[in-house]
Formats: sequence, structure tokens, C-alpha cells
Amino acid sequence: MKKILLCLVMAVGTVAASAQNKPVLSPPATVQETITKGATVTINYAQPSVKGRTIGNEIAPYGKVWRTGANAATQFEVSKDVTVNGKELKAGRYSLFTIPGVKEWTIILNKTWDQWGAYKYDEKEDALRITVKPVKAKAFTEKMTFTIAKSGDVDLFWGDVQVGFKVK
Repeated sequence: MKKILLCLVMAVGTVAASAQNKPVLSPPATVQETITKGATVTINYAQPSVKGRTIGNEIAPYGKVWRTGANAATQFEVSKDVTVNGKELKAGRYSLFTIPGVKEWTIILNKTWDQWGAYKYDEKEDALRITVKPVKAKAFTEKMTFTIAKSGDVDLFWGDVQVGFKVK
């Protein structure tokens, strides 16, 4: 019985060790900035890669709510009350979703911040929605990346797309 238990423990250990050596397909990332107006803006997300796919078709389909990242829903947090493109947003943590489109993207901040993907997304829980115009990025970005400038400019870069909004 001891030999069987020992073999079982060794097998589990070998599987766990080999799993640790595999690269994370969509690694976690965090970007944070204290903007000029004094609020700290934090975005926690997972970075999916383009991998030769087409944004709006095979990934982040146009016209559908997208979790704007991979794995758990992207989290957007502000330490103070702010405005996002002129709309008021209370201090707190939100999930960040988008509805991608060719000519416009809808940015959604939803009150249910702790959720997996967009599977349980409920529009009734939206704290804020804004519409923005995507632009062609200056450079191709394989892994989806958010940036936050001191000025409050928040940008999402992915593939050849750049989508931005302003936090004040």
C-alpha cells in the first residue's frame, strides 16, 4: 500500500511540475497610473494574442459583447470619482467589456467586476457606456495591451487597432 501511495504522489508531482513549464497563453497584466486629477486608475487583464486571426471575426467579434481580454473579465478600478469621456463614474471596481465594431467600439464598465469572461454579463448592471472611434495603430501589437497616461488617456492596443478614452 505504501508503494502505491508513493507512486501516486510521484505521478501527481510530475504532472504538476510539467504544467508549470508550459507558457501561459494569455498572461496576466496590470497597468496603473495616478492621473493628473489625483485618481489612481488600475486595469487588471489577461493578454490574448492575435496569432494570425482577424479582430472582429475570429476574435473579438464585431457587434457582440466581448470581455476585452482573456479568462476572467478585465477589471477597471478608480480610487476617486471621475468622468470617463465626460460621463460620471463613482470610485470603485468594475468589469470592462467592449462591443467592437469597424467604425465604433462601445466601452462598457459593469458593476459586477468579479466574473469569468462575458458569460454572465448583464446589461442592467452597466455603470457606464461610451462610444469611441477606433483608429489604426502606428505599430502592430501581438498581445493585447492597455496603457494609461498621466493625462488620463487610456488606450487599448491590439493587432493594428487602437481604441482610447479619457479619464478625468
